[in-house]
Amino acid sequence: MLGYAVFIGVVAVALVTVGCVTGQDWRNASREPVGLAPDPASTTEAIVQVYAARAVSWRGLFGVHTWFAVKSTGAKAYTVYEIVGWRLRWGNTALVVGDRAPDARWFGAVPELVAEKRGAGVDDIIARIDKAARNYPWTGEYAIWPGPNSNTFTAWVARAVPELEVDLPPTAIGKDYVGSRFVGSAPSGKGIQFSLFGLAGLTASSVEGLELNLLGLTFGINPFDPALKLPLIGRVGATRALPSGKIGKSAASAK
Repeated sequence: MLGYAVFIGVVAVALVTVGCVTGQDWRNASREPVGLAPDPASTTEAIVQVYAARAVSWRGLFGVHTWFAVKSTGAKAYTVYEIVGWRLRWGNTALVVGDRAPDARWFGAVPELVAEKRGAGVDDIIARIDKAARNYPWTGEYAIWPGPNSNTFTAWVARAVPELEVDLPPTAIGKDYVGSRFVGSAPSGKGIQFSLFGLAGLTASSVEGLELNLLGLTFGINPFDPALKLPLIGRVGATRALPSGKIGKSAASAK
């Protein structure tokens, strides 16, 4: 009975949380920036940021869309790297490398800052991000579940830059998809992951903690940065401290 009550509670909270996203028409939804990215006009240092925001329409109940945003030293604009599945309707690649606002709402959904790095050495990280993104092996494929999708891409790139310590939220469905490999590094690039085509798996890492993947849904606990990880809801615990010394946050908490 207790397990059933917890499950019902998780679903109820998730429905309330995502209702404001699914209730919008994506064609009219806001894509405005929310103030989490430093202004490149007045910030000369190199910056890498990783964002997550609830996916469009009903998909936002279950998962998020994630992306990288980078700005080299002295650059006057950010470059965003992401996978957008519907791009395959008009071309042979879902990879998008563009200059949109890094912290823009994802069709109305407020983004959360998942990881950040600034200053010395970051230009080298940006070069490695660019190389990893362009070597992503599934640019011509997209599947909402279990992957490959936008979160598969972000995890692929994050593995190439483990110093970012990217702890993707448990709602990043697809982050555990690694194709036909069964054993590899955790999405953060630190620790180990066992994965069965993204449908089941186990991750043990100093960044992610311990995560269990069942049919694409993540359950976990992180003793190093105390938090529970639950499907639908996401991370439950104190706001995560990023490796840069800053605090991971959403636009609401930034105000």
